[in-house]
Amino acid sequence: MTGVGEFLTRTRGRSRLDWSDILTYLYLMFGTIVMFLPVLWLVLSSFKTQAGLLRFPPDLLPFDQRTVMVEGFDAPLPLFDVTMPDGSVRQLAQVRRVGLEGQMVDPANPGEIIRVNINDRTEVREVRLAWENYTEPLRRFNFLVYLRNSVVVTLAATIITLLINSMAAFALSKYQFRGSNFIFLLIISTLMIPISVILVPVFLVITGIGWYNNLWGVIIPGAATPTGVFLLRQYMLTIPDELIDSARIDGASEWRVYWQIIMPLAAPALAVLAIFSVMWRWNDFLWPLIVLSRSELFTLQVGLASFQGELNTQWHYVLAMTVMTLLPITLVFAVLQRFITTGIATTGMK
Repeated sequence: MTGVGEFLTRTRGRSRLDWSDILTYLYLMFGTIVMFLPVLWLVLSSFKTQAGLLRFPPDLLPFDQRTVMVEGFDAPLPLFDVTMPDGSVRQLAQVRRVGLEGQMVDPANPGEIIRVNINDRTEVREVRLAWENYTEPLRRFNFLVYLRNSVVVTLAATIITLLINSMAAFALSKYQFRGSNFIFLLIISTLMIPISVILVPVFLVITGIGWYNNLWGVIIPGAATPTGVFLLRQYMLTIPDELIDSARIDGASEWRVYWQIIMPLAAPALAVLAIFSVMWRWNDFLWPLIVLSRSELFTLQVGLASFQGELNTQWHYVLAMTVMTLLPITLVFAVLQRFITTGIATTGMK
C-alpha cells in the first residue's frame, strides 16, 4: 500500500504541482469516472425496486417510498408530505387514489379521511436496499442450475481452448515445414468471417452428431480460436530454440518438450488467453440460445432472458442477476491480472 500511495502522490515538480501533474490527474480522474461509473450505476440500480427503476428523473441511490402500518389496514400505506390549504405540511398516509384526488389519513388518527390534490403531496423517500432482488430469483427461478451450467461450460471450454490453441501455436512457432506461414495466415483470416455466416453450418453439424440440447454442443465449436493461436504463437516465438534443442539432445520427447518446457514458459500468454476465454464463454448468449432449448441446460446468460416476458420485463431481477454474473469474471481477472501486462507486452517480441 505504501508503494501505491507513493505512486499516486508522485509529482513532476519538487515542491509543488506542475501543470503536467494537474493535467495527468484530471485525465486519470476522467478515465476512472468513465470506466467505473456505469458499473457503480449497475450495482446501485440492482438494489432498486421496479418502481424505483422507472422513476424519472432517475436517482443514483436506491431510494424507496417509506410506508407505515396504520390501525385498521392490513397492508402498509405509503407516506406523503402534504401541503395543507393553510400552508402547513403534514405527513399523511395514502389510503387510495381516485383520479386527481388522494384519500389520506393521519397515521396517529386514522379515523378521518383527508382528501387532497395529488399535486399538493410529495413522496417521503428513504434509502433502502432491495435485497429481495437477489433472494427472489434464487427461490423462484433455477438460478443455481444456470450457474452450474455456466461454470461447467466455461471451465471445460477454457481448458480445451488452452490445450488446442497451445498445440497449434507450438507447431506453427517451433516446427519448420512447408506451408506453415500459409496455414497461419489461413487461421488468422478466419477472423474476417462473420459469426452469422457459420451459424447454420455449425448448427447442422452439431445436430448431426447428436449434440443438440447437450452442453458439449456449446463447449466444442468455439474451442479453437484464431485469436488464441495468434497470441500464443507470437509469444512462443520469444522462447529460444536452443532450449528446445538441448532438451531433445537429452532425450526428451516432443510431448515432454511441449508439456514441461513450452507450457511453463508460456504461462503469461496462457493466463491472458484464459481470461479472454472465460469472458467469451461466460458472456456468450447467441450460440447457447440456438443449441439449448431445455431450461435445465440453460447457461446464465440464456437464463436471464427468462426474466423478460411478452408484456413486462422484470428489470430489477435482471440487474441483480447481472451483478451476480459479473462476480466470477471479476474474480478471475483479479487472480490473473498480473499476467496480463507481461503476456500482452511480450507478445510479438523476438
